[in-house]
Amino acid sequence: MSERILIDGFSRRVDYLRMSVTDRCDFRCVYCMAEDMQFLPRQRVLTLEEIYQVAESFVALGTRKIRLTGGEPLIRKGVVQLCEKIAALPGLRELCMTTNGSQLAKLARPLFEAGVKRLNISLDCLDPQRFRELTRTGDLAQVIKGIDAANHAGFRNTKLNCVVMKGRNDHEINDLVSFAIERNLDISFIEEMPLGVINEHSRAESFFSSSQVRDRIAERYTLIESAESTQGPSRYWRLAEAPQIRLGFISPHSHNFCGTCNRVRLTVEGRLLLCLGNEHSADLKAVLRSHPGQPERLEKAIIEAMKLKPYRHSFEVNDEVQVVRFMNMTGG
Repeated sequence: MSERILIDGFSRRVDYLRMSVTDRCDFRCVYCMAEDMQFLPRQRVLTLEEIYQVAESFVALGTRKIRLTGGEPLIRKGVVQLCEKIAALPGLRELCMTTNGSQLAKLARPLFEAGVKRLNISLDCLDPQRFRELTRTGDLAQVIKGIDAANHAGFRNTKLNCVVMKGRNDHEINDLVSFAIERNLDISFIEEMPLGVINEHSRAESFFSSSQVRDRIAERYTLIESAESTQGPSRYWRLAEAPQIRLGFISPHSHNFCGTCNRVRLTVEGRLLLCLGNEHSADLKAVLRSHPGQPERLEKAIIEAMKLKPYRHSFEVNDEVQVVRFMNMTGG
């Protein structure tokens, strides 16, 4: 029997699923959500069993990598047990997680033992006061404690994610690189994306491009372009002074990365988003709840949804909201 795979309308194989397990978060990062957020009522959120059923169907259809996201995934009760079940799915090569790091001091080892292979940890600055301003509620010391706990638990190739904003944290770029080198962490710098209505700052005025980030890094380090790929949107570089770590640049504005897109996203409401920067979606929750215990119906819906996947997004550098949903709704 031939391998079952998902192919979109542009002959791209889709084998990477990002799944949001909650829209809730213990931070309120200024680029991610409003300060006074209205979260989803429980009945609109997928149960952990429903999330597992979607994961199971995707793996049966050739998905080889799953990343759990939020909101903040580690504040959802039962998430470690969910990780253990998903990691055990035959055919899945890698279960990863994106987290803000706030809960890792206590959960890093249980996650590692549950089968999570890699972590991405959000870290936008190293100044405690500015960290509090950017996250509104976050404790930098607790996050660093969590990063160290992940290293001690056995996680390798852990990556820091930094959203760079002009005038807010761009002056800390090389401090963050130095921090990554000291702890043997990869790091990716991300251009801010126009998701959700925010009033806290002007996205156009705060825009800081990936090329500007590289120019800043080049003031202190020697950058070496790399052909490496993790099948994600990052373009990778190495440093002559620290070749053991990778620097990634995610550039939705200045370098469109859609041509090789191999991923889709599941929101915690059960909407299958076919593109981060568009609203094309399919309602998998309706299928799950209308046809319980019928995985073939779910698989058929997933296969049909691939026809909706657009070729690319079209983010613009301005203050217009091009996608209404916030990043916490999208799933990382």
